[in-house]
Amino acid sequence: MCIDVDNQSEILLDSIFLEQLESIFLSVLEDLGLGKKECELLLVDNAKIQAINLEFRGIDKVTDVLSFPLESEFSSLLGSVVISTQYAQKVANALGHSLKDEIALLFIHAILHLVGFNHEVDSGEHREKEAELVERFCLPTSLIVRTQGEKM
Repeated sequence: MCIDVDNQSEILLDSIFLEQLESIFLSVLEDLGLGKKECELLLVDNAKIQAINLEFRGIDKVTDVLSFPLESEFSSLLGSVVISTQYAQKVANALGHSLKDEIALLFIHAILHLVGFNHEVDSGEHREKEAELVERFCLPTSLIVRTQGEKM
């Protein structure tokens, strides 16, 4: 598996869901011609993601997802994605879809950040690629479409 999952949350992950995340990751790599790469996925609670957000971004608040690209030509590791499953569950409940769908949406958003997309400064490329992947994997409305106009 090219995703190293560190599940520090209380949710149970099944092999089918992990295979879906891997398919998403491999699709991004293939679409962009990036070859064999890996990423780390940490699933945490709100307190942990708030602490990480404060430590690395100086922002003392809970968030849904963080991405930390590793910019090294000598490593196959693209970087790390951190998702709050508590935050994701709250959003999934509010929008009427599953926690797994919400995690997949957050994962897509974050992986695109790891490979260089940045919706805060691009001309819509991040949004377009995210929408394409969301449709390909039959997921509900994408994160970037839902929060259009908001800063992540």
